[in-house]
Amino acid sequence: MDKITDTEFEVLEALWEASPASANEVVERLNQAKSWHEKTVKTLLNRLVKKQCVGFDKEQRRYLYYPLIDRQHYVQQQSKGLLDKLFDGRLSPLVAGFAKTKELSRDDINSLKQLIEKWEQDHD
Repeated sequence: MDKITDTEFEVLEALWEASPASANEVVERLNQAKSWHEKTVKTLLNRLVKKQCVGFDKEQRRYLYYPLIDRQHYVQQQSKGLLDKLFDGRLSPLVAGFAKTKELSRDDINSLKQLIEKWEQDHD
C-alpha cells in the first residue's frame, strides 16, 4: 500500500466514521474540526482511490465513497512500522520514553497492566 499522508488520513477518518459518503458529506464532517476546501477534499479522495484505499459507486450524478481498508488494520500496520523504524521492533523502549517524561497517565498504566495480564493468560 502506498504511504497515506496526514491529510489523506483525515479524509479516511471521515469515511470510517460513516460511509458511503459523497464528497460534500466528507467536507461537512471535516469542517467540524477545521476549515477544508471542497476542491482539496475531492483531490484527496481521488488520490485515495488511486492508492486503492477508497472505492466509490456512482449514484446518478454523484459519487459515493467508502474505505477499502480497515481502520484497525491500518493503525496496527502503522504502529508496527513505527516500532520497527524507531525502536528495532521493541515496545518497551517506547513506553519507557513516555514513562521518563511523565507522559503516562494513571489510566495508561492501568490499561498497560491489563493488556500484559491478558497477554500472560492467553500465552500460558
